Amino acid sequence: MNKIVLAITGASGSIYPKIVLDKLSAIKNQWDELAVVITENAKQIWQTELGKASYENYPVIYYDKNNFSAPFASGSGQYNTMIIMPCSMGTLGRIASGVSNDLITRAADVVLKERRKLICVVRDTPFNLIHIRNMETITLAGGIICPASPSFYSNPQTAEEIAATVVDRVLDLAGFDIKTFRWGQ
Repeated sequence: MNKIVLAITGASGSIYPKIVLDKLSAIKNQWDELAVVITENAKQIWQTELGKASYENYPVIYYDKNNFSAPFASGSGQYNTMIIMPCSMGTLGRIASGVSNDLITRAADVVLKERRKLICVVRDTPFNLIHIRNMETITLAGGIICPASPSFYSNPQTAEEIAATVVDRVLDLAGFDIKTFRWGQ
């Protein structure tokens, strides 16, 4: 079973989780469960950046960030991938410090302890030394830090096409079979 958690935190970059939800909806045959945790700040930023609360329109299971009864709050829930997109530096720091004060940080802790896949899509720049050390800590614990740095090989023309280069990279890292630009092909 392919069970995924998508956590959306309050960093700028709502276009990224929107595109990942669109793309995961299009490849529904590749996953069994998709759970979403979206913070209140992330909801506000989504509405500011995208102009509507379209995050409500996806056929996924939503969990409140304080719901520690969610199945992925325990290793026995067997969620194999967690994507935090965008991952705020505050969330990153709490994960790196082992602070499980909400469902997002608890789920990340579970994914790391179970040696499953954690992908943190950081968007903030520039990085200070604390950010870099937190990214190092998560990497050493088995997580993947994937900065929201788009590629331009495919000659993207729109903001959505640019953001999709990051989303496609994340979906590749998560192990999905997607159609995307491939260098040298």
